[in-house]
This record gives sequence, C-alpha cells and structure tokens, in this order.
Amino acid sequence: MYKKINLLRDPIWPLLRKVTIPASIGSLFQTFYNLVDTYFAGKISPEALSALAKSFPIYFIIIAIGVGVGAATNTLIGNSIGEKNEKRASMFVGQSFLYAVFVSLLVTYVGLNISDFLLGLMGSSLENILLTREYLDIIFYCTVLVLIQTSLNGTLNAQGDTKSYRNVLVFTFFLNIILNPIFIFGYGFIPAFGISGIAIATVICQFLGATYLIYKVYCCKLKKYLFFECFKPKIFYFKNLIFQSVPVMFSMLLIGVGLFNVLYFVGKFGDLAAAGYGTALRIEQVFLLPVIGLNTAVLSISSQNFGAKNYERIRELYLKALKFGCSFMTLAGIIIYFNASYLIGLFTEDSNTISYGTIYLKIAAMIGPIYPTFFISTALFQSVKKPIFSLYLGILRLTALPFLCLWYVINIKEGSYEDIFYTLLFTNWFMGICLLMFIVIFFNSTILKKKNIAKI
Repeated sequence: MYKKINLLRDPIWPLLRKVTIPASIGSLFQTFYNLVDTYFAGKISPEALSALAKSFPIYFIIIAIGVGVGAATNTLIGNSIGEKNEKRASMFVGQSFLYAVFVSLLVTYVGLNISDFLLGLMGSSLENILLTREYLDIIFYCTVLVLIQTSLNGTLNAQGDTKSYRNVLVFTFFLNIILNPIFIFGYGFIPAFGISGIAIATVICQFLGATYLIYKVYCCKLKKYLFFECFKPKIFYFKNLIFQSVPVMFSMLLIGVGLFNVLYFVGKFGDLAAAGYGTALRIEQVFLLPVIGLNTAVLSISSQNFGAKNYERIRELYLKALKFGCSFMTLAGIIIYFNASYLIGLFTEDSNTISYGTIYLKIAAMIGPIYPTFFISTALFQSVKKPIFSLYLGILRLTALPFLCLWYVINIKEGSYEDIFYTLLFTNWFMGICLLMFIVIFFNSTILKKKNIAKI
C-alpha cells in the first residue's frame, strides 16, 4: 500500500490520516499487548504486578535503543528517497540491520549487569528483585529480535508503509493472549513458568514479527538495489546511523530515567503504590496512541520532504499535526478523568492499588493536552537532522527539572503521593510552553533560512 502514498505531494490532511491511522492502530495493539501482560501479572499475585511495573523503566532501555535505531533508519532512508538516491537508501537498509545486531549485543550485556542495581535503587526488596529478574533476564537475552524489528520497521516507514508493522502488532496481540496463560500457568507438557511465562510468550511473538518484517522489506520497492554488498559493514553509513540514532537513544533513555525518577519517589509509599502507578501508566499509554502515530507520520513525511527541500510543507505538517494531537488529548483527558477508578479496577481488585492508580490517572488527564507538543517536535528535530535538540529537550523535561522539583516537594516540603504528580503537571506544562516558543524561533531561523538558501 505504500506505493499509493506520495509523501512529497499528497495533501497533508489525507496523508496524515493514511500514515497515522495504521501506526496508531499498531501502537494500540502494542499497548493492549502490554495491558494483557499486566492483567496476567495481576492474576499471578500483587507482587508479580509490582515486579512487572518496576521492570518497565529497565525494559525501557531496549525500547529506547530500538526507537533510536528505527528513527535513524527512517530519517536517513527517507532523506535519501527525497533526494532521489535509492541506491544510498538501500545501503542504509542493510547497514541499519547490521547496526541493530551489533547494538543489541551491547544492550544485552549492559542490561543483564545493571538490573539488580537499578531495582535496588527503586526500593525493591531482595524477593522482589529476584521475581523481576525472572522476567527481565529472558527479555534481555532476546534483545536482538526487538532491534531487528525496529530497524526493519524504520525501513518500511520511510517509504510510507506503516501497515506492515501494524499487522505484526495485531497478530502478536492475539497470539499473546493465547500464549500467556499457557506459559504462566502451564498446559499439557508445558510447565508453569509464572512471571517468566510472560517473557517467553513475548519472545515467541517477537521472533514471528521479525520474520514477517524481513519478508516485507525483501518485497519493498528498494529490493532491486539490495545486494550482498549492502550487508557488509561500511564506516560511512555506520557513522551516519550513530550520529542520527545516539541522541534519539539518549532522549528515549531519558524517558526511562524519568520513569525511574518517579518510581524512586513513588517507591517511598510502598509496593502497592508502585503497582497502582504502573497500572495507570499502561492505561495512559492507550490514550497516547494517536499521538505516537502522529510522531511516526511526522517523522516519515518530514524526512522525505527535508531531503527534497520542501521546507514550507514541513511547517504546514507540523502545525496541522499539533492541532489534531492537542485536540484529541483534550478529549481523551476528559474521558480519563471521569473514569479513572473504573479503568484501574479492570486490572486489579486490590483497593489500595486502585486508589493509588486513580490519583495518578486523574492528574495525567490534565497533563495530556500538552503531550503532543513533545512527541511532534521530537519527530521534527529528528527528520531535519537535529536530533541533539531532542536530547536537550529530554534532559530538561524528563530529568533535570522534574527531579529537582520532586526532590524539593517530597524531601523538603514532605509532600504526599499525590504531590508527586501535581509536580509533574507543573513541569510538563512549563516545558511545553517553552518548547512552543522555541519552535517558532526554530522555524524562522533554521527551516525558513534553508528555504531561502535553496531558492538562491
């Protein structure tokens, strides 16, 4: 279907719809996938639910690296297609695949060796650490499958194909529903693995997803330029991938650091508080899906148009994506606020966990309308080869400002559990307003400047 999409010439609103909807549906099923894991963890025990919640900031290392690989692949291939250099685009296909494999080895090593330390910092007991490691170790050993998927998905997204990865996520969601109870509780000759069963089911799904995406890339329009030479390491292409991906990786890792920050302060109120927050966080992700889809759409469309020097089109895209994203999240926030307790209660019957989760979810509903500013701006920076701006944004929004504010509120002012999230409400809106002011300057000083140079 990507052949029917022209990222350089199709009208913006229809183009956003064609690219965003499949990406959003895919993200929806990815989130449903995580919610299924959360549901079954709750069926094991409250301790397993807490372990899964505390695993997320660490598991996010893999997600962050994967997003960096995928974004770099999308940007560099998209820029090359926009410049009508399909041979170079195909070289990036092969080099990105190799890059994903090499990086996965490093991530596996680091992840296996820092998990205990990070879990200890989050206030986990020895028993909870051991339980969490049962899940995390299996996930880290199979990091290569995740990174290969993100590399291949970046290749397809750069060509306007967001449907293939959507198909993967829809299929693996339903497969996960079948596999989770089998490996958690046992069935026939398969023993009960407990929380490890959640990880085993995930690995099987990732393997099948990676296999399908390899097939789709083999059939894409860049196929005619894909030769063995594309899969031999080339310094030039690796340098470009590193330059484009590393700031994105660190930007995404800062989300994990931000989650770790919050869990550090949440952990002061006990494991049930962490379980409530973790459950609410996964529910919040469902409502962020269209925004995540917009991020993918803006990155894919902007990358090709930047390569083709269509700078005014990039500006139009940004404004329309922002308008839709903020409007949607305002509506979503209203829905979340008035249904918070009910939504948390779908995943646990523990009254304390429900209470803790409801507090966060209601405040998150008020943060929601500003979230699109961060997602869409990040995609813009990546597509115009300014990923370092995403890193600066992440440092300020996710680590420096919230940590200082939370440290003051909780340790100096002796604030409550609820005060944690009111602090995040303030820091997000403050940074969002500052970012919008910067974007105006950025367009005037950078994008439009390039436009004038191109005319000369």
